[in-house]
Amino acid sequence: MSRIGNKIIKIPQGVEVNIDNNKVVVKGPHGTLEREFSTDVYFELENEELKVRLQNNNQERKQIHGTVRALLANMIEGVHTRFKIELEIVGTGYRAQLQGNELTVNAGYANPVVVTIPENIEVTVPKNTQIIIEGLDKQVVGEFAANIRKIRRPEPYKGKGIKYKDEVIRRKEGKIAKV
Repeated sequence: MSRIGNKIIKIPQGVEVNIDNNKVVVKGPHGTLEREFSTDVYFELENEELKVRLQNNNQERKQIHGTVRALLANMIEGVHTRFKIELEIVGTGYRAQLQGNELTVNAGYANPVVVTIPENIEVTVPKNTQIIIEGLDKQVVGEFAANIRKIRRPEPYKGKGIKYKDEVIRRKEGKIAKV
């Protein structure tokens, strides 16, 4: 039996969860998320607590039990307190600029890289070396941040590139000339 799948999800104040068969709609102070889950699981909602249960215990159903619970918990957390990822740009001449619905990143290439921002994500650039990505859906926010980081991954010798704010870059020692 899944240990993660058995954990109870506590629903915070201001968040409303509606379950219709296997379609779950979560409304909160920051917005609304909805997702349709497999028919192999069902949900029990009582006293501001949500439980994910299996129809019966065969191997395929056990495999998705913890995943469904984690997705549902992330939906509830996203509408209650938005997900936020901060990126830092390190390098001489490396910078980001926000122009309407597009993010322009200069990362040492001949031409700047222009990325279109999805409509359910909010991007801010407080400094030209800092990017803040916020949204309701953890998966969409994380994937967009990973795509921005992929433009120029941090390299181990000088540490130049786009990195997560709390990411530690393992530095390598460069070549040393023999004397």
